[in-house]
Amino acid sequence: MMPDLKAQIQTTVTALQRRIKTPPSVALVLGTGLGDVAHHLTSRIEIPYRDIPHFPVSTAPGHHGQLVVGQCGGKTVAVMEGRFHAYEGWSLHDVTYPIRVLRALGATTLILSNASGGMNPLFDKGDLMLITDHINFMGINPLIGPNDESLGPRFPDMSEPYDQKLLALARTVAREEKIPLKEGVYIGVTGPNLETRAEYRFMRMIGADAVGMSTVPEVIVGVHAGVKILAVSVITDRCLPDTLVPLTVEEVIAIAQKAAPILTKLILKTIERL
Repeated sequence: MMPDLKAQIQTTVTALQRRIKTPPSVALVLGTGLGDVAHHLTSRIEIPYRDIPHFPVSTAPGHHGQLVVGQCGGKTVAVMEGRFHAYEGWSLHDVTYPIRVLRALGATTLILSNASGGMNPLFDKGDLMLITDHINFMGINPLIGPNDESLGPRFPDMSEPYDQKLLALARTVAREEKIPLKEGVYIGVTGPNLETRAEYRFMRMIGADAVGMSTVPEVIVGVHAGVKILAVSVITDRCLPDTLVPLTVEEVIAIAQKAAPILTKLILKTIERL
């Protein structure tokens, strides 16, 4: 399985290098309704996922489904406008395959964003939450199976999955740009259903501040591959068990889009300071 994975990665990288002349040093993965960042890149190239060999195709609402490569702050940046999720039917190997490809292309810094439900009562809709740690509550791991040491170690250490220097830089940028920034622990679930009141209570009890259906597998593979990681959640709804109200994906996307300009500013200013 692993030699096939390496061969697939090489095939994908070779195809992308025909269109991308300068290797990206920074990779971004944008979550639901959060595609603004790519529009600010200069000299950008847009490549639909369907045109990339071995890439899955995103089916989730609010995900554009293309790779955009361009310039920002003197750096070449590769932006995934839309990601893949287990709830779409993809395996976690599929979900995280783009991270492998972006690393092989040359990216050493990975910035992730997502839309998530806020379980911390101090959080409100539209808040940005810097992810300082996570809980894998998906019941599966993208590293299960044979391990190829050339891709990463068999037992990667997860004591600091989110790079401390990047966290400090994001805090500095937020302070200087007067961007309110919460911090907390993200818990990853498979979805696609939203959680029950009892599940929210349990997840809050074990230390989670926000919940979502992505990011954790990508971070695990990113750590395995040796990239430095920063991740930010947009809180799109309040998941407080005693005051819970029904929620639609349209509402999630609307809140995410409203918060997108602030998130975009934080990410772009952080990239400029790397």
